[in-house]
Amino acid sequence: MDTVPRDAHDVAVATPGGKNGRRRPAPLTQIPSRYAILVVWAAMTAVYLATESQYFTHVGTFQTIFGSQQPLVFMTMALMCTIVVGEFVDLSVPAVFGFGATILPVLVVNHGWGVWPAAIVGVIGCVLVGALNGFLVVKMGVNTIVVTLGMSTLIEGVSLWMSNLNTISGLPAGFQKIALFDIGGLPVSFYYGVILVLGFGYLLAFTPLGRHMRFVGASREVSRLSGVRVDRIRFGSFVFAGLLSGVGAVIAVATIGGYNATTSDSYLLPVFAAVFLSTAIFEPGRFNPLGTLVGIYFLETGILGLQLLGLQSWVSQVFYGGILVIAVTISTLLHRRTS
Repeated sequence: MDTVPRDAHDVAVATPGGKNGRRRPAPLTQIPSRYAILVVWAAMTAVYLATESQYFTHVGTFQTIFGSQQPLVFMTMALMCTIVVGEFVDLSVPAVFGFGATILPVLVVNHGWGVWPAAIVGVIGCVLVGALNGFLVVKMGVNTIVVTLGMSTLIEGVSLWMSNLNTISGLPAGFQKIALFDIGGLPVSFYYGVILVLGFGYLLAFTPLGRHMRFVGASREVSRLSGVRVDRIRFGSFVFAGLLSGVGAVIAVATIGGYNATTSDSYLLPVFAAVFLSTAIFEPGRFNPLGTLVGIYFLETGILGLQLLGLQSWVSQVFYGGILVIAVTISTLLHRRTS
């Protein structure tokens, strides 16, 4: 069994459902830590406005921060599916996303498929990879890191083979409308991400399935004794992670009009950084969807601002890596304090 970090609040859950399974109100001492990242975000924005107001106040900057992060939103929610149930490190999420994003344009451009049949095949491919991950981890008992690392390498290689290491573009212009249609100055894909995050947050907070997922993540053995179908929930989390990766891939391809499979690796660090940063936002010590969404835009604001100050592209790796280390440290400290 993998050793996984537990959501700090979940260790106090008594039962997977009913009154005792509901979250208790957070103490007043947790209020500063709930909103500290928001304060830092506001301060960081103020610094950028003061030093680079000519560029940072441009509408294009706003659109870059909030209108181009949909791939990360879907991938972080996919990772959240497995982390919530205690499968700590699903390293395959970016590769699964890239797999679906490669299948779609390859079938359309290279093989003459219709765009929607190709999109469906891409999503199904991602779901099947998620199901295979779940089978190997849950049914066969193989270590999550080993399975997802191996699967990531395997399907990324397949994606590179399918695309012949090239960017595949040339999709019908009408297809892009599903992602780029403008609403209030932002593409409709932004609102897809917000709806996904709010829906996932609602599921975790207010539905029996969500409470069972949290309970499984906190203690598998206690969950089994309480009648929760632990293996079914764990397996389903991998399948749903594949589904979210596939849907996100379709939206991403519609946004940019194609895909380059060599870019999949670049998503790994941002995905983990945003998800772990969520443990320091709104619900200290607990992975949560809304905190992850804020984390995504916090990270993008920081990186874009530094680049506007004249720093080179390497700053993104430094920023993401530093934030990931800090976020994991904060999560660990909060877990120890509440335990």
